[in-house]
Amino acid sequence: MEATKQGLTLNPSAKEKDLKNNAAQVSPAGGDLNRVQSHVQFAAIFDMDGTLIDNTPYHFKSWQALFKKYGRGQLTRQTYYTEISGVPVMETIRRLFGSDHDEAGLRALLNEKEEYYRQAYAPFVAPVNGLENFLTELKDAGVKMAMATSATIQDINFILDRIPIRNNFEVIINSTMVSKPKPDPQIFLKASGRLGRKPADCVVFEDSLAGIRAANSAGMKVAGITTGHTADELHPVDLVITDYTDLTVQKLATLFKEHQK
Repeated sequence: MEATKQGLTLNPSAKEKDLKNNAAQVSPAGGDLNRVQSHVQFAAIFDMDGTLIDNTPYHFKSWQALFKKYGRGQLTRQTYYTEISGVPVMETIRRLFGSDHDEAGLRALLNEKEEYYRQAYAPFVAPVNGLENFLTELKDAGVKMAMATSATIQDINFILDRIPIRNNFEVIINSTMVSKPKPDPQIFLKASGRLGRKPADCVVFEDSLAGIRAANSAGMKVAGITTGHTADELHPVDLVITDYTDLTVQKLATLFKEHQK
């Protein structure tokens, strides 16, 4: 990994090295947003769980409780992060419990799992550091934004009713609006289409391996956030962040500089 200014980590791939060479031509943080706005053409698409909020540990605990109650053994972090995180809850419920329950029973298990999660996380709901200021900066610069999440509508409302960021997103795509879940790119392609942007003109913010694969398959830039995985585990991505504190519109613009010439 190569570290750039202000704590941003870029993967040392060929395209990232090109971006590093171009970085000197980009306005520094705190530069003139009006100048940035005049040529902004890219869009930003955000996953929700683990990306806008650091709630992954609470989802993990709720799955552990479900595994224990229904005799599925001990759920390890490795299994959770590689096979469950980023995948729609109902799909995982069907895969794990489908042979023992009808549709009504599966729906009851989903509600039980989600109730575990909401009760545990409700006292701690908060945005990832720097998120609200970053979303405001993107909006002020004319960057179109969407949320594309495998979460249920109930979970989306659970978060957005507590964190006032809903109005930043022109589009919100949830798990019921796609037929193929992550790691299939459908959810991100639908989001870019609704925003009126080509896939190559979009950057996806993701924390999960399934989401990163989906974004890459969609042909989009990818920003990985280290809420659930180390920087080395998040690949291939165009940049890695720990939070949004030092991320700016100008830094994102470097990802598209060559493409939009």
